Amino acid sequence: MNTFESLTNYYATHDENSRLESRHGQVEFLTTVHYVEKYLFSSARIIEIGAATGRYSHYFARKGYNVDAVELVEHNIEIFKENTSLEEKVTVRQGNALDLSYFGDNTYDITLLLGPMYHLYTVEEQLQAISEALRVTKSGGKIFVAYCNNDMTMYQYCFKREMVKQEMERGMIDPQNFKLFSTPAEVFQMHRKEEVDELMKHFNVKRLHYVGTDMLTRLITETVDNMDDEVFGIYMKYHLSVCEREDMVGVTNHMLDVFTKL
Repeated sequence: MNTFESLTNYYATHDENSRLESRHGQVEFLTTVHYVEKYLFSSARIIEIGAATGRYSHYFARKGYNVDAVELVEHNIEIFKENTSLEEKVTVRQGNALDLSYFGDNTYDITLLLGPMYHLYTVEEQLQAISEALRVTKSGGKIFVAYCNNDMTMYQYCFKREMVKQEMERGMIDPQNFKLFSTPAEVFQMHRKEEVDELMKHFNVKRLHYVGTDMLTRLITETVDNMDDEVFGIYMKYHLSVCEREDMVGVTNHMLDVFTKL
């Protein structure tokens, strides 16, 4: 099974649109939006690469921003278009994060790469995706790149679901350093911060933030989902106060690297 087939099958059976709408899913969404909005200005042009069903694209388009979106999976594009309202200044086209040749150099002020790094399985592909994201971004523009965390997956999937021995027998876990291996069959590629740091050494950029976008939320989903609005507001305030702390940032399912193009 290749990457395209794997993603088509996965997103045909998983409701990506509602994932970020649940109360616990809102933590990741609201955190990402919080950091993007630090760098927005009225005439900012936004591109979302790997837009899925358009949760972020629609949010910013409804705020009045011009948004161009790229998505690989046709099923997601159909939902994206169904959810597009007439007042939105948004476009969506089918495309691959590895080749954005239909977009010009130095075009966008804000570039969102919030999904592709989940599904790129070689360093060469990962470097190509970041390179393309940088190419279409203006000098001084801001790029937001999301990753899945290796070690929270060890906790939640391998140990909590009692899959660790099975995955070791399959050769999907390095028994020395517990690095998880992924192929298109596993759908998601896992990273550690040191791997992200190594990728970014190849580029002329300055890091602005490195964020745990959901932290321990996925371990207490029922608790978070049952919070009333007041308590959830307190939870978000606490979350935003710790999500960049060096002693905390690794304890998360999803990581967000924010940098500027020099």
